[in-house]
Amino acid sequence: GCNPLAETGRSKLQNQRAVLNQQILRAVRMRAGAENLLRATTNNKVREQVLLELSFVNSDLQILKEELEGLNISVEVYQNTEETFSIPLVPLGLKETKEVDFTLPLKDFILEHYSEDSSEYEDEIADLMDLRQACRTPSRDEAGIEMLISYFLQLGYVENRFFPPTRHMGVLFTWYDSFTGVPVCQQNLLLEKASILFNIGALYTQIGTRCNRQTQAGLENAVAAFQRAGGVLSYLKETFTHTPSYDMSPAMLNVLVKMMLAQAQECVFEQIGLPGIRNEFFTLVKMTQEVAKVGEVYMLLNTAMNQEPVKENIPYSWSKLSQIKSDHYKALAHYFIATILCDHELQSGDDEDQQEKALSQLYDHMPEGLMVLTVLRDKVQRKQLGKAHLRKAIVYHEEALRVCGLCKKLRNIDVLQEVLTAAHKRSLLKYAQQETEDDFLSLIQAPDILPKTEHKIETIVPQFSKVKVKDFFHRLGPLTVFSAKQRWTAPRTIRIHHEAGELGFSLKGGPPVQIYCLDPACSAASMGLKEGDYIVSVGGMDCKWLGVNEVLEKLKSMGEQPIEIEVISCQDTAASMHSKSATYSVGMQKTYSLICLAMEEDKTDQTKKAPLKLPFLSWGTKNRQKAASTLCLPSAVAASSPKKKLSPFTLFNTESSLY
Repeated sequence: GCNPLAETGRSKLQNQRAVLNQQILRAVRMRAGAENLLRATTNNKVREQVLLELSFVNSDLQILKEELEGLNISVEVYQNTEETFSIPLVPLGLKETKEVDFTLPLKDFILEHYSEDSSEYEDEIADLMDLRQACRTPSRDEAGIEMLISYFLQLGYVENRFFPPTRHMGVLFTWYDSFTGVPVCQQNLLLEKASILFNIGALYTQIGTRCNRQTQAGLENAVAAFQRAGGVLSYLKETFTHTPSYDMSPAMLNVLVKMMLAQAQECVFEQIGLPGIRNEFFTLVKMTQEVAKVGEVYMLLNTAMNQEPVKENIPYSWSKLSQIKSDHYKALAHYFIATILCDHELQSGDDEDQQEKALSQLYDHMPEGLMVLTVLRDKVQRKQLGKAHLRKAIVYHEEALRVCGLCKKLRNIDVLQEVLTAAHKRSLLKYAQQETEDDFLSLIQAPDILPKTEHKIETIVPQFSKVKVKDFFHRLGPLTVFSAKQRWTAPRTIRIHHEAGELGFSLKGGPPVQIYCLDPACSAASMGLKEGDYIVSVGGMDCKWLGVNEVLEKLKSMGEQPIEIEVISCQDTAASMHSKSATYSVGMQKTYSLICLAMEEDKTDQTKKAPLKLPFLSWGTKNRQKAASTLCLPSAVAASSPKKKLSPFTLFNTESSLY
């Protein structure tokens, strides 16, 4: 990862984001306490004071949210350092998290579940924690993407090795919402995996905005980066459907994917026009359709941003920027077609049929009384329709400038103001060059332009398999056998004596190999060897990763002397369920206010009378609705049945009050 103390513009923004997250956390805690006090008190004077305090806290939260929005629209920091004359692109900020200590939970699990000396795995645990820490400050390039993907793939191994579906491991993951700054805390590894995926997509957007848009290679890289960002966010939306965070809700991710594709389409248009736009009939027709497509996708994006429930949490300046870009590119489309009509009169050598066909593709319908061929042949009608398009272009330009002026955040982006102003002046100049004496007679309204593109933009599905990673805990054995889902006996030492050169059993499978065709009369069977046991070591040498032939060679190498092997037996997983920890609650998501509450074990005998005096840990069942604060956005699920078992994905499938 990058140096977290580096004084770069991007690191300063992330540090400011972290500080704001802490301030929002404190404010939300105060609001939660005030709301609890308001519900508990009956004293009118106290209620008045609490209501006053709540109004102050809510105002403070609104100010902090506006400051966070300011960070989300600080697009200049992420743009290419070269002098450019392009409208800025919007990147996503990385989600912030707290440090996580895996040491004790993983060491305890290794000792308990795998019956191995956990101190021998301290280096592997340290490597995992170092990788997670580095992922908090990834470099803004392919190396940073590869590191995040490596950690995401490692989490898959860790989940299978250490996170059984029957209990929680006591590792609390805290991630801050990218838009609201509110923390979400869960013991579910799926929150960690989803947040890393979000940051992979966010980092792709930062790479895309950093590309030099004055070169073909830079624009190609930008298009690819936004397509990959859209692909990762789309994968996140389809894979983790009930994430307890606003920024990763399906509705929000759907809008973010649309934004990535819109920005990719914008870069495609810039790529086409980079060599220069020739003032030629068919070239201008193509550019008109392409730029109209950009205006259309931004119009659809703006519509999506103003729908519930996204509207309340999407940065206001993002919504306005999409509206500005929609108006700006629609204005350019009308300007291009006006140039076609005003500058290109039909000459005797021109292909009249081709021009008629090309021009008719731009319109869904012509204004009343006009036909495409007539417009091409009649100079007056041609000029009138061209001026009508110029008037519409000017209207769109003025609307874009007006909206930009109304938004405080966008008003301060100099390059955006310069681009909009220059385009507006160009349309005014073109309109001024036309004859004006017949303006009062012209009642033609410019028709809408049909968008069309030859470069269809789609998301690129993430190829995680291209990043090769090695399981940090490879020494525990093959994952298909040595996983958290399967239970094993502790290793048993079996002393084998050769009996007339025979072992008394065969081997199969592997790695690791299994005991097969065991002779019940052999010495090994009398010492406790069972059919189906797995051999994990021979003569003190680990053989979890060895096949049948390699294990047989080791056995033969011992000669006629007795051989000691260690074996393990598979247990019935249903009969050895772990008892729930104090943080395990039925049907409830984990929040700061609920983390110390618990439920006692589900009663297997429902007819048994409950004791009058409830144990302390069952207090959370009775009071879970009262104790649930608004500190974390996920809310406890009311009226859940006490008989309901918690599945491994309950924390992500439970409907919350977020959306």
